[in-house]
Amino acid sequence: MNFTRWSARLPRTQRRTAARADRGARRPKPPAAAGGGSVPAARGEHADPSGRGEPPAAAPSDAAPPAAVPTLDGLSVHDLLSQVPALVAVVYGPEHRIAYLNDTYVELFGSRVPGTPARQALPELRELGLLPLMDQVLRSGKPRTVKSRRVPAGGPATPPGPRREGTAPGPGRSRHGYYTFTCSPIEMAAPRAVAPAEPAGERAVDGSPVDGAIREAALRKAVTTEAVAMETVATEAVAPGTTTGTVATEPIRGVLVFGADVTDQVESAERLRASERLQREAAVTLQRSLLPQGLEQPDDLRVAATYQPGGTEAAVGGDWYDVITLGAGRTALVIGDVMGRGVRAAAVMGQLRTAVRAYARLDLPPHEVLQLLDGLASEIDPHQIATCVYAVHDPNENRLVYASAGHLPILVRDPDGTVRRASEPTGPPLGTGGWLHTTGSVQLGPGASAVLYTDGLVERRDKDIYDGVAALERVFAGATGSPQVMCDRLIRALGITAEHDDDVAVLVLQHPARTGHDAELFHNAALELLGGVEAAPRARAFASGVLASWRFPMELRDLGVLAASELVANSLQHGTPPMRLRLRRTDRRLIIEVTDGDEHLPRRRRAEPVDEAGRGISIVATIASSWGSRRTPGGGKAVWCEFALPAD
Repeated sequence: MNFTRWSARLPRTQRRTAARADRGARRPKPPAAAGGGSVPAARGEHADPSGRGEPPAAAPSDAAPPAAVPTLDGLSVHDLLSQVPALVAVVYGPEHRIAYLNDTYVELFGSRVPGTPARQALPELRELGLLPLMDQVLRSGKPRTVKSRRVPAGGPATPPGPRREGTAPGPGRSRHGYYTFTCSPIEMAAPRAVAPAEPAGERAVDGSPVDGAIREAALRKAVTTEAVAMETVATEAVAPGTTTGTVATEPIRGVLVFGADVTDQVESAERLRASERLQREAAVTLQRSLLPQGLEQPDDLRVAATYQPGGTEAAVGGDWYDVITLGAGRTALVIGDVMGRGVRAAAVMGQLRTAVRAYARLDLPPHEVLQLLDGLASEIDPHQIATCVYAVHDPNENRLVYASAGHLPILVRDPDGTVRRASEPTGPPLGTGGWLHTTGSVQLGPGASAVLYTDGLVERRDKDIYDGVAALERVFAGATGSPQVMCDRLIRALGITAEHDDDVAVLVLQHPARTGHDAELFHNAALELLGGVEAAPRARAFASGVLASWRFPMELRDLGVLAASELVANSLQHGTPPMRLRLRRTDRRLIIEVTDGDEHLPRRRRAEPVDEAGRGISIVATIASSWGSRRTPGGGKAVWCEFALPAD
């Protein structure tokens, strides 16, 4: 096919075509050969002027460029589109009648009759959802593209009904394929019909001129459906002395459908997504296995936490949280975030969480726990850093004592709805080394709540992180309900969805204000011990009276009095004033604690048969559910033990 019969032009290319034709008209023609025939310019430039077969002289370096260069004017569109390794279909008119299908299209879907509407003859375009798109292209004159449309395996789609002559089904695809289709508007030259040759002075048998109606009928018969098919017009030889005529109409608007095979790209992307999905699932599984499977619930606090990994396209991070009961009613609350993402970050997080639990058992002050974690983080991976907050709640003091390593501030909401930030200075993140962390405190009385969180909750790419903290304060001020309900409301109010690009961990704690029957289950009693021989009898009498008033069973009262006596005796022998005996009951346990001014912590040891001392701590450890000791902030120590209350 050539452009003489079929002038298909993409939009906005007519100007370029006209310019190219104008340049061709102005181009000087090569001299004619001796034999009278024309010689192509390329050959004319290298012709031997002498005719002796000698090579032409070399052109000087400043010679002008060749007068003519190859052009695409005579290139056959039919041959060009037939060799394109893509699906090509050309349709015209509002019904999208078939004008041309290239070989690749025919091999996949089979041949079709030219001039048939696409809705009937090209069901594959309807199944791919391209017909409405082609309507839009025809109306707007702008190209449209749809990506990665799936072409199923098997035989091609064929029009319903009997197959027309000249059509044949294609072999189809042996496997599913994907194609990106681009529909572009084009303008096609109207079909040009050649009028039958009329010899000059043609006459009928009777000598009268041939009627014009007869010629017009012959002309209409010559214009067939093949006039709109993409084929080369063969120029008929006209006998000498005849004249020809043509019929021309307005250009016909159509659509060029181009389908590029992107199966390999789609399958590669799918394999990559599957690999990333497996890696993400492994990281999420690892991280969730390293997080607490169930939070410990302290006697004096209500605690809930939630963790949400980043969106499906993001790798899992290293956020974690934990709640650790320290004994004597005290509770440690931890939240942290390891820099980076993926399995490595989750593994580092797991090691830090395990280390925090181990250091917490030592019942150290918060800043000392962070000092130990800082050194450990440097040993685990010198290229990883992490932020962390470690806080301890003591119900006897109604305070939250904490230390922060580069983490966001704790928010505390008072019973009246006022929200306060824990404003003590924070140290650098874990893993940086060479920094002494400090301990701060914030009041957390009955009826108050607090929230610990990671940066994924408040950080946005287009805003300052402290704008997010301020937004969290406003939401937290109005949040009510149980800790779990508050977690969900904070997540929802700050716009955290499944597609969020960062991990989020939130830990909410409440110190409930107890009234009525619940208040009867929580009591405190304390006795100041001045020392001397009367201190131990006073302590036993005090403990017996308090336990009797709390209506404990006789067996538990006897064990409590014995434990109080042994702890007081140990303090009198090894400690220094001031000394205090504190009894505390909750709804689940009895706590006995003795404090003094000496910082030496007792240890349980095996007493020899001849030893007169050293058995007190062993007796307490034997009769109590648990026991422990710690240094107090103002100097000195506290030794405690717990008894589990019998179930009602």
